[in-house]
Amino acid sequence: MEHLQSSRRDFLTQLLCGVGTTAFAGLTFAEGTKFPPTRVITRGPRHHWFGYYDKLQFDPTSRYVLGMEVAFEHRSPKADDVIKVGMVDLQDNDRWIELGESSAWNWQQGCMLQWLPGSDSKVIWNDREDGQYVSRMLDVKTGKGRTVPAPVYSVSPDGKTAVTPDFRRIQDVRPGYGYPGFPDPNFKDLAPKDSGIFRVDLETGKSTLILSLDEISRTGAIPNQQKDIKHYFNHLLFSPDGSRFITLHRWQYPNGKRLSRMITARPDGSDVRVVIDNGSVSHFIWRDPAHILAQSKASADSPAWGDFLVRDENQAELKEVGKGVLDNGGHLTYLPGNEWILNDTYPKGKERIQTPHLYHVASGKRIDLGHFHLPAVYTGEWRVDTHPRFSPDARYVCIDAPHKNEGRQLQLIDISEIVGTT
Repeated sequence: MEHLQSSRRDFLTQLLCGVGTTAFAGLTFAEGTKFPPTRVITRGPRHHWFGYYDKLQFDPTSRYVLGMEVAFEHRSPKADDVIKVGMVDLQDNDRWIELGESSAWNWQQGCMLQWLPGSDSKVIWNDREDGQYVSRMLDVKTGKGRTVPAPVYSVSPDGKTAVTPDFRRIQDVRPGYGYPGFPDPNFKDLAPKDSGIFRVDLETGKSTLILSLDEISRTGAIPNQQKDIKHYFNHLLFSPDGSRFITLHRWQYPNGKRLSRMITARPDGSDVRVVIDNGSVSHFIWRDPAHILAQSKASADSPAWGDFLVRDENQAELKEVGKGVLDNGGHLTYLPGNEWILNDTYPKGKERIQTPHLYHVASGKRIDLGHFHLPAVYTGEWRVDTHPRFSPDARYVCIDAPHKNEGRQLQLIDISEIVGTT
C-alpha cells in the first residue's frame, strides 16, 4: 500500500510540474503530454450522449452511467422525434440497458435525464404527454414508474422537489435549450406575470409559480436596460444543502444579443439575491452552500472573462480563480472534497480540439485529460460540448464526444491515478 501511495504521489507531482512519465500502463502520449486512459462505452450505429455537466449521470455505486440514444445528428429536433433513454453497465462489458424514451429533448441538455438525488435506483427525465410536458420517474431495479405532470430541471438533494423554467419560453428565445412543439403563449409579452420559475412537488405533482418574469424584470438594476428586451430564465441548480437555488436571468434584445444576471433564491422563490449583476455571467457551480464558482467578466466594461468565486449575497465580490490556467469558458464542477475543479474547453485552433481538464486548487496547476477533435459539422445548436461529469467515487469522468465514424458517443476517462481513488 505504501508503495502504491508513493507511486501515486510521484505521478501526481510529475503531472503538476508538467513532467512526462511512463510509470503507469494505459496512459498515452499526445504532444508530449500523458493522458489518463479513456474508453468509449457506447457504440454505433446509433449516437449516444448525456448533455449537461451539472446532473447526476452516475448512480451512487458508480457502476451505471445514464445516456440517451438517437438515430440522427446535424439538425434541430422536431416535436415528433423520439430518443431512447438508457444506462451503461460498466461492470458488464459496457452493456446498454434501455429504460424508456422521450419526445421532450434538445442537443445541449437532452431530456434532463438524471439519477434522483437520495435514491440508489430511481431516475427521472422529461417527456411530453397529452399536450403538455411531463417527467417520468422510474425505479431501474423494480421497473416501476410513474408520471409527474410537470417537467423538471434541477432536483433538490433530498429528491422531493424540483425547480424548472418555462421550456416553451426558452425555445422561443434560445432554440437548443427548450423543447420544440408547444409555442410560447406569452410570445408577445416581454415579461409575463404567469411565466418564470416553477417549484414542482415530485411526490404530489403539484407545480407552483415561485418567481415570475415580471417580478425579476423589476428586481435590481438591469445593465443596458431597454423597453424592448425580452426576459427569460435558464440554467437552474439547487445548492448542496437544498436551501437555495441559482438561476440565470437573461434578456434578449431585438438584434438577438443576450445579457445575463446570476440570481439565487430560496426554494419558495423568496429572498431573491442578484449575486452577479454586470450582465455577463455564464456557467456556474456551487462549491458549498455559501459559495459559487461562476464564469463572468470582472465588470460590465471588462473585455475578458474569468472564473470567479463569489459568496451567495447581493452584488458579491468577484475573486478570480486559476487566472490563465483554468479555462474561462468551460463547464465547471468540483470533485468531492473540493480539492479539484473539473472543467473543459470549447473547440480551439484549426483542429477544433476540446480539452477536459482538472485544476488542482491548492497548487494552481492544471492537468489535461485528453484532446478530442470536434468536426466542423458539429456546430451551433447541435454541437457536441464535452460537458465533463464525474462519478460519485471520483474514479471516472464521462464526456460526450464524436468517435471515429460513429458520431457522438459516451467516453469514460479514468482519473483514479490522478486524484487517488484506486
